[in-house]
Amino acid sequence: MIKSMTGFGRGEYSDGKRNILVEIKTVNHRYLDVNVKMPKRYSFAEEKIKGIIRGKIKRGKTEVSVIVENLTEEDLKVKLNTLVAEQYIENLRELKGSYDLKGEIGIELVASLPDVMKAIADIENEDDVSSVIEKAVTAATDNLDDMRTVEGEKLAEDLIMRGQLVRGLIEKIEVRAPLIVKDYTDKLQSRIKELIEDAAAIPEERILTEAAIFADKSNITEELVRLDSHMRQLQTILSDSSAPVGKKLDFLVQEMNREANTIGSKSNDLEITSLMLETKSEIEKIREQVQNIE
Repeated sequence: MIKSMTGFGRGEYSDGKRNILVEIKTVNHRYLDVNVKMPKRYSFAEEKIKGIIRGKIKRGKTEVSVIVENLTEEDLKVKLNTLVAEQYIENLRELKGSYDLKGEIGIELVASLPDVMKAIADIENEDDVSSVIEKAVTAATDNLDDMRTVEGEKLAEDLIMRGQLVRGLIEKIEVRAPLIVKDYTDKLQSRIKELIEDAAAIPEERILTEAAIFADKSNITEELVRLDSHMRQLQTILSDSSAPVGKKLDFLVQEMNREANTIGSKSNDLEITSLMLETKSEIEKIREQVQNIE
């Protein structure tokens, strides 16, 4: 099944103690790159989150946002750091005495100083919390996968259509190609006739030799066969594949371009050149679409 690398999924889950909201966004990337943003005190669940993502996604830059809304105080406690508070008080007293400063060193001042009061994680059972987060991640990943699948189907339809367009252009080139040598021979005879002004004196053997050399240099039969084969292979991959095929299609498009460029360089005919420009345009569109496939 063809999947797009671009998508979005959201999942929510609540166990009565905390609400979990997970959002996942994916964009094109050569490899799988997962980045998780979540409260630091729940970082113990990060690897499990990545494991769920890797089970569904094989390629793409993936941004995961995990928001935890606590409904109870179980996951968090505020602690007093007495060592820090004592040092602040001692230093404030020294400062007051040294410079004869006025004012009281009260609780409001001390409590407002950095690190005197600190919120810390107080999670007794990490497995239970991980399980809740994983359920939300799984829901988000499933929704993401559904969206990527729908987009992948659209991409596959477009690529199959463009492959058929290219095959139609190849057929037109195959019809035109055998006529090139005849046209070349006729033009060569006409040119020689103009130069020597005597048709009877045209060296027929020399003309046939030149025509044979031209035919060999401009023969594009093998390239046309291979290009058509690539287009049939494109349709087969898109229709039958159940695994990620993005990298395989990347390579296939490179081979399409190779054959198209060779045909274009060998062609010495305006009609075939025009058809090849259309062909290369469609191959470029195929290449652009393939970049979106997992």
